[in-house]
Amino acid sequence: MSSPESPSAATPASRTAVETASQPSCWRQAAGLVPVHAAALPGRGERVAVIGCGTSWFMAQSYAALRESGGHGQTDAFAASEFPVGRAYDRVLAITRSGTTTEVLEVLRRLRGSVRTTAVIGDPATPVVGIADHSVALAFADEESVVQTRFATTALALLRAHLEAEGALAPGVRTVAQAAADAELALAAPLPAGVPAAGQITFLGAGWTNGLALEAALKMREAAGAWTEAYPAMEYRHGPIAITRPGRAAWMFGALPAGLDQDIARVGGLLVAGSQDGPAGLDPMADLVRVHRLAVATAEAQGLDPDRPLNLTRSVILAADHA
Repeated sequence: MSSPESPSAATPASRTAVETASQPSCWRQAAGLVPVHAAALPGRGERVAVIGCGTSWFMAQSYAALRESGGHGQTDAFAASEFPVGRAYDRVLAITRSGTTTEVLEVLRRLRGSVRTTAVIGDPATPVVGIADHSVALAFADEESVVQTRFATTALALLRAHLEAEGALAPGVRTVAQAAADAELALAAPLPAGVPAAGQITFLGAGWTNGLALEAALKMREAAGAWTEAYPAMEYRHGPIAITRPGRAAWMFGALPAGLDQDIARVGGLLVAGSQDGPAGLDPMADLVRVHRLAVATAEAQGLDPDRPLNLTRSVILAADHA
């Protein structure tokens, strides 16, 4: 990856950068919606599947781990294309910014009338609203950018806030208010030293932060075409560490497993661990905001437009849904 340079003061911010910066306020607004939409969200004890595509799938994974670790109920997460139709669930929750993604619509259509369904969406004027039993619109967090930033994290903030209201946050998981305050710090602080010049980054997570690590790697690939990978933190030693060396980085979301810092130092890699537990660390979701900033900066340093990533569209709509 090329080393990003600070843009000139005269250079207008990309739309992606503007949307990235709005995340703390979006998270707070989403938390305020919980009392209005509580009945549409998974109830305590329900057996739930969460589906999505791309970024939304990774947010589904994070939510599933948060919900189970907080004792709120059994929760599975699936890429919509891999959803096991026929498996028994009390509710299927779909996360979909556009509300037009073919694979998500197909699952909801097949489940209609047999399983309760809820869609968390960005655009309320989309087909999913007429298919899901319930919908929760986060129109204030919808985006013009192809690359998702604020919608994804705002959807997760909504679901975190609901768990918080239900008394189902696992020990060590911060409130959405605390996460939003941390995100403001993440927006104001310099990017981690050495990381913008790294030739490769491996993102690591554990539990609910594994979904964030997967999303961080995707964001860098989407916006900047960067070489990134993502793994569960304890799997890093089982092969992926082979890619780390001087000039490359490992970025940990959440508490760093014992001894992992020494392993990374031994192979000459740069460790980023800004979201460790404790008062000095950032909430892991706020730490993801730093990756959003890095993705924009890396793209711009390479002469790429983060608002118009290569080979991507805002929604994947397959031929059948164009008919």
